[in-house]
Amino acid sequence: MRIWDFSIKRPKFTIVIMAVLLLLGTVSLTRLPVQLLPDVEAPAAAVVTNYPGAGPNEVLNDVTEPLEDDLSNISGLNQLTSQTQEGSSIVIMEFSFDTSIEDVENDIITTINQTELPDDAGQPNFLKFDPSMFPSMQLAVSSQEDDITDFQDDVSDLQREMERVEGVASVDESGTIDEEYEVVLDLDTLEDNGLTQQDIVDAIQGSDMSMPGGTIVDEEEEETITTRLLSEISSIEELEDIEVVENPETEETITVGDAADAALTEEDRDVITRLNQDDSIQLDVMFETEADTSATADKVRDELDAQLEEDEFEDLTTALLYDEGEFIDEAISSVMLSLIGGGILAMVLLFAFLRNLKTPLIIGIAIPFSVITTFALFFFTNISLNIMTIGGLALGIGMLVDNAVVVIENIYRHLSMGKKPRQAAADGTREVAGAITASTLTTASVFLPIVFVTGIVGDLFAPLAITVAFSLLASLFSAVTIVPMIASRILTAPEEDVEAKRKEKPYMKRLAAASWWTLKHRVAVLLITLATLAAGVLGLMTTGVDFLPDSDEGTFLVEVEHEEGTLLARTQETMEAIEEELDDYAEVDTYLSTAGSSAVEGGMTTSSHIGEIIVTMVDAPDRDVTSFEFIEDIEGDIEAADNDAEINVAAFAQAGFGGDPNTYSFSLQDDDDERLVEGAEEVIDLLEDETDVRQVDSSEDDTAPELQVIVDRDAAADEGMAPSQIGAAVSDATGGVNAGTLELEEDNALPVIVRYPGEVLGSIEEFNNILIPDQEGGFIELSEVTESEEGETPGMINRADQERTIDIDVVYASDLSLQEAGVIVEDAVDEADLASDTEFIVGGDQELLDDVIADMVLAFMLGLAFIYLVMVAQFESFKYPLIVMFTVPLFIIGVMLSLTVTQNPLSVMVFIGIIVLAGIVVNNAIVLVDYINQQKEKGIPTADSIVRGVQDRSRPILITALTTIFGVVPLALGFGEGTELIQPMGIVIIGGLISSTLLTLFVIPVLYSFFDKTTRNMNKKYVTPDGEVVYQRDLDQRRAEEPSADSDEPFEVEAYMLPAFEEDEPEEGALLEAERTEVQEKPQTKDTEDSGSSDELVKEMEKLVEKLKKDRRDGK
Repeated sequence: MRIWDFSIKRPKFTIVIMAVLLLLGTVSLTRLPVQLLPDVEAPAAAVVTNYPGAGPNEVLNDVTEPLEDDLSNISGLNQLTSQTQEGSSIVIMEFSFDTSIEDVENDIITTINQTELPDDAGQPNFLKFDPSMFPSMQLAVSSQEDDITDFQDDVSDLQREMERVEGVASVDESGTIDEEYEVVLDLDTLEDNGLTQQDIVDAIQGSDMSMPGGTIVDEEEEETITTRLLSEISSIEELEDIEVVENPETEETITVGDAADAALTEEDRDVITRLNQDDSIQLDVMFETEADTSATADKVRDELDAQLEEDEFEDLTTALLYDEGEFIDEAISSVMLSLIGGGILAMVLLFAFLRNLKTPLIIGIAIPFSVITTFALFFFTNISLNIMTIGGLALGIGMLVDNAVVVIENIYRHLSMGKKPRQAAADGTREVAGAITASTLTTASVFLPIVFVTGIVGDLFAPLAITVAFSLLASLFSAVTIVPMIASRILTAPEEDVEAKRKEKPYMKRLAAASWWTLKHRVAVLLITLATLAAGVLGLMTTGVDFLPDSDEGTFLVEVEHEEGTLLARTQETMEAIEEELDDYAEVDTYLSTAGSSAVEGGMTTSSHIGEIIVTMVDAPDRDVTSFEFIEDIEGDIEAADNDAEINVAAFAQAGFGGDPNTYSFSLQDDDDERLVEGAEEVIDLLEDETDVRQVDSSEDDTAPELQVIVDRDAAADEGMAPSQIGAAVSDATGGVNAGTLELEEDNALPVIVRYPGEVLGSIEEFNNILIPDQEGGFIELSEVTESEEGETPGMINRADQERTIDIDVVYASDLSLQEAGVIVEDAVDEADLASDTEFIVGGDQELLDDVIADMVLAFMLGLAFIYLVMVAQFESFKYPLIVMFTVPLFIIGVMLSLTVTQNPLSVMVFIGIIVLAGIVVNNAIVLVDYINQQKEKGIPTADSIVRGVQDRSRPILITALTTIFGVVPLALGFGEGTELIQPMGIVIIGGLISSTLLTLFVIPVLYSFFDKTTRNMNKKYVTPDGEVVYQRDLDQRRAEEPSADSDEPFEVEAYMLPAFEEDEPEEGALLEAERTEVQEKPQTKDTEDSGSSDELVKEMEKLVEKLKKDRRDGK
């Protein structure tokens, strides 16, 4: 018993199965994690090493290069890059995507532990790439208090409360002002008494101590007691009263207060943070790796709201700068609305076609069933709800209807033949079950090769492929079980023969006439199609290429950079000038400025000469421009805020992949540093002259002023001093020395810093005159044993695969594609005529695109192969699947037009859409070819079967195509945040479906007629014995009408013949230029008489008649 027969006979059992699957799906939906994008496994790790006080070149030679040499031997390593700057080294390892970091972690740790590094260098730290390293939420906290020190303790308390929220890994704060006990030396007193900076440090450390003193035995209590020696400083006065030394000449005791001034002061601020021009503190909230981002963000917001209602925090004001959870919720909601809207549009379309409320009702049951069942499959395969998976459902919502539409339409056709509902449901389902199974499997199989795409793109799109495949299989199940079961109960036969009436309608006659016309002009139809296809391919070449669409998150950055060494106060002046500009724009909601640090990197980069402003715009419905358009409108005014600083305005894609938006990244690499720098400068100059280039950033731009203190070895030896002693003295004098911590207030331990007075370090001349202790207890000036030279040092030294590189980022206009920007860059590189040893290396989005193209092409070709093999198994034929495969190139025309009209470039999402289309467009051809074959099996001639197939299957083909199109319309319109990523896929699917559907009804019949032997020569002409010129198809019809050999009655074929259309018949004697006949057309009677050769004509006619009879006997 077939499954549809079982469901019709056992409706209650079928309902129970439905209920179980719906229950599983509903429960699964409540337990699915919600994310913005699928988890992306990036096989990358870093080794971070600190080398305090060392310059970039010293760190490179002593730390970075030894680590690179040893780490380059780790198995599975694809690329080794490094970033070296003053005091630190970062070596980044990128592995092949089939390598697990856990597998090589032990090898990396063993290697770095065995690498020989300087004693002063810190222990190398191994770091795995982990999304939890980056903040999922960022907020700024300000207060009504004037001074930030008045409310920063409250912010710290709030921070601790937020860290207790389930799913939160840590909360980091920046922008606070720290305090310290500063001991400023009196250099004259030190010199008079022969004291040094270290003497003061030793005195303080020796007076504030806590150390174990051994054990004593209490004989009375019969117990052992441990002892501890304590000497604590409880006030500034006690600190100043600490004795340092006694002057032997005056026998006067010198105290810390005599040799220095001690006070509680604020540390020099490294970072200044302001929210909308008010002092603020930034909090970065990191979530645990396994946490549900959306749910955790909700908990953090709830906890924050609850805490702000407490009396302790009533003066605090918070502003969310970035909330990944909220963005996820909005993006998911937008795509979910597209899913629901697509389903509603599909049902409305069905009603418009079928004029029957019961049919859309059945479809309305089938769609939710397929979607909810898919949620259950998500749960059991550990797939999360994200833009890609819900986008896959929205993409497939129209396709989910297809199977049910084909089944219902065929059931309705059988009802119109007078069959009872149950019989019509069984027969109608059986007749199309093979076709819809084949079409579903072909569509599902086209997604299978996407699993072979590796890297970020593979991780990103595999869930989408699995989603569509799951939902289609669920829709197939519902189409052959639920749909016939319900249809057999609620559908009734129409009062009139709808099928016969439909065939008599003018549009059906016109459709039949059009089908006959295409069959009579086959070569012309194919040539027109090929020409249009060629135009489509050429059109695709003009649309440009991008990696992924940019997402308008309503956030952008203003980056500020002064010359290295610029004081923080000067940088802050620039930030305030930009804040004044931003305050004038209604499109701007909030802006957080951070002077002295990179707020985007969570404060990981700190320097007084840099600053960034994170600008959050008002919601999209409340503004008329995208963030990209707004940036181009305002960047001139923003950059003019301070002519002494380099100011860049750039889009900020916090949730994206690849490089920065509208940025083409590349590197130049050479083993000759001087040649590399010269070549990079020439390329940069050429790029800056391009009108479509907004800015060019280079890693070589980052150079810092450096005072090189060169030790005079002979002079140092005369003084009995080693270079290391001089270096230590200089370091202590410039940076101060930490003498420990004092806890003068409970739970508030602060550092004690002993340092030289600021005026001593106010100029290079004064620096050269600082006093350093010699070996005899006296002092000498630094200049006596050193010479100072002013120079520059690289801010950062970049290397790739152990060779020096210069990284260049080209920010291009938003109306350019990545491919067009690449052409500009490549032209500049060619014009620069770089040395043969200088290598050009692409990076960023272009590198990712290059890596994925080969995988995408492989996936496409494998998808086509799977489609063909599935159809071969279904049709038990190699010929008919080949006919169906010709639908694949037909959608290129629509893809080209849709991309051109909407000005969308080719991208990975477009390529995914093309792969999806390959699986969709074959479905209509499968239904058509399968139906033609069924008509031929009934004895109907092939040409008539083809025309009948177009007539009978045109409505279900149009319905299924239009429901898919309407289902994707909300996705293609891109309503709501986060939908930009998958919008191009919806656009190309609509364009491709429109062209392929229309062409399938006319091109596939033409191709079928060529592949079928009975119609292969249907347009060849013959001459009858009476001189009439006829087509082979007309001869076939006449033969069918003649009496058979076994009976005087004609063949019963009249009932199946379609009406003739005389207006489409060619005139007698007409000869199609594209199709040469095997038998030449004979002259008309009038021409024969004029020729005067009637006897010869009669002989020719007799020969022709004999040949025709022979051909007929041979079955030709």
